Amino acid sequence: MVEAVARRMQEMVAAVDYPYATGLFETLSGGKRLRARLIMMIAGEEDAAVTLAAVIELIHAASLLHDDVIDEAQLRRGTPSVNATEGSKQAVMLGDILYSKAFSELTQFDARIAKSVADAVTSLSVGEMMDVQMAKTFNEDDKRYLQMLYLKTGVLIEAAAKCAALLAGKDADAYALYGKNLGIAFQIIDDILDIVSDEATLGKPAMNDFVEGKCTLPYIHLYRTLEGEARERLLALHGRSATTEETQWLKAGLESSGAVKAAYAQARALSDEAKRAVSGDAPLEAVIESMMQRTF
Repeated sequence: MVEAVARRMQEMVAAVDYPYATGLFETLSGGKRLRARLIMMIAGEEDAAVTLAAVIELIHAASLLHDDVIDEAQLRRGTPSVNATEGSKQAVMLGDILYSKAFSELTQFDARIAKSVADAVTSLSVGEMMDVQMAKTFNEDDKRYLQMLYLKTGVLIEAAAKCAALLAGKDADAYALYGKNLGIAFQIIDDILDIVSDEATLGKPAMNDFVEGKCTLPYIHLYRTLEGEARERLLALHGRSATTEETQWLKAGLESSGAVKAAYAQARALSDEAKRAVSGDAPLEAVIESMMQRTF
């Protein structure tokens, strides 16, 4: 199913007619192709669905290229990032090529679909900016954090599900809600895995979010359970590399305080609401359950 999407993406990038960019694009890991799978599960495997999925995946790939530059990430899905091998300038420009090519292809779609995707990309960019801004200080506001997750991650998955439903003549609002909640819950699970998994499993350093200044839901919940010197210690560790002893203290606190379980419960509530929105669509219900149980 996703093989057709991957081929369409390659065709789109090759049509730019710049072999260096095509070669760089081919080094990118495809990942789970969640957005493409979602589109084709909702809209089927017709040509328009394949093209829409390719457009959305190009946009997602572009956002990751820019994200890696912002985070100065050396790894992406266990392999060296483009900014690590080719430099940040090339990574940014490859992202720009993917964005612009995706928008060019988007013009062939119905105006409702084109606007939904274009609006989502604007929101995604706002979410990226929020993420960078929020990393400057410790954020204890879970509502603010969830809003950032929606803009940075949920909004593009929401648009993918909504536009697929529009293609298929299904209830766009119901599928949009499903996509939105799936996207936010997916990122919450990512945040949890950053804490409970190891580097080999993650393909990147474990417990790195807090080092980068990202105050994810588990850390917000931990902050609320701490007082006095323990809370001050948590704040002092934010945004810097921790010693082995400090990392062990953090991990133990996140587990013993119930912070990880509290974050998982929020992801579960979002997932359950998503399943109700598409009640009876067993494949989509299975997707969200699989997401909730993933280990990487």
